[in-house]
This record gives sequence, C-alpha cells and structure tokens, in this order.
Amino acid sequence: MAKVYRSAVIRAPIETVWAAVRDFNALPRWHPAIATSEIEAGSAADRVGCVRRFTRKSDGGLLREQLLALSDTEHALTYNILVSPMPVANYVAGIRLIPITKGNFTFAQWWAEFDVTQGPEANTVADIGDNVFVAGFAALNQLLSKS
Repeated sequence: MAKVYRSAVIRAPIETVWAAVRDFNALPRWHPAIATSEIEAGSAADRVGCVRRFTRKSDGGLLREQLLALSDTEHALTYNILVSPMPVANYVAGIRLIPITKGNFTFAQWWAEFDVTQGPEANTVADIGDNVFVAGFAALNQLLSKS
C-alpha cells in the first residue's frame, strides 16, 4: 500500500482555513486543478456519506469521492475515491488542521493511502503529493494568507 503525506503552514487563522476546506463541494474555489464540482443527490456538502463529482481542468477527468468523516472539533475530514482516472484503488485520504498560536496561522496536513493499479508506485505518490496536495496548500495560502 502506497502512502503520501504532505504538510504546510497556511498564513491564516484555523477558522478561515477550515471554512474553506470543510465544504466538500468547494474544491473549484481553492484548488487550481479542479474545474467543476457538485454534490450528488442534493445532499449537504458537510453530510458524512455525501458524494462529490468533480472534473479536472487539465483533462476533464471525472472523479467521485465520498465524505467518510468530518469533525469540526478536530478540524479534520476523511474521504475516499469511488471513481478516478488516476491509477489508484482503495484510496482513503484526509486533511487535518492544527492551530499555530504564534502568528495565528494554521498547520495543514494532507495524507492518503492507496494501492497503485498501473505504473511505478513512486510516480503516482509524487503526482498526488505534489500536484494535488502541495498545489492545494499553495493555492489555499495564496487565497487566504494574511498580508
């Protein structure tokens, strides 16, 4: 099983970062790789079990992900991939935010575990870690950071 972990400091208060991240349908608002997103079956975007359907900007690739857990107390969420053009199976991932009290910033963690179904594992791990997680953190920082 492959594992990916990335972290970053977001130069914004945890409440601001959590407001952006906890909305399971908000990826197009903050992640540069995502074109469109919708929550299926009219579910609320913060209801555990809801499914988001979104497309990538680069190739129009369709992904479906299900929200498995959401904790406002822990500032954390967990989800899995149901459908993806990426060569992955049994994909489970999560984001967790921790307050940094000096400066009122946020320490953000994003992790995933999955099986690689095609090609070298290292390539898929690097692609997800850098082009999904790191790119997402950079975009959040740019969008939300304090001057």
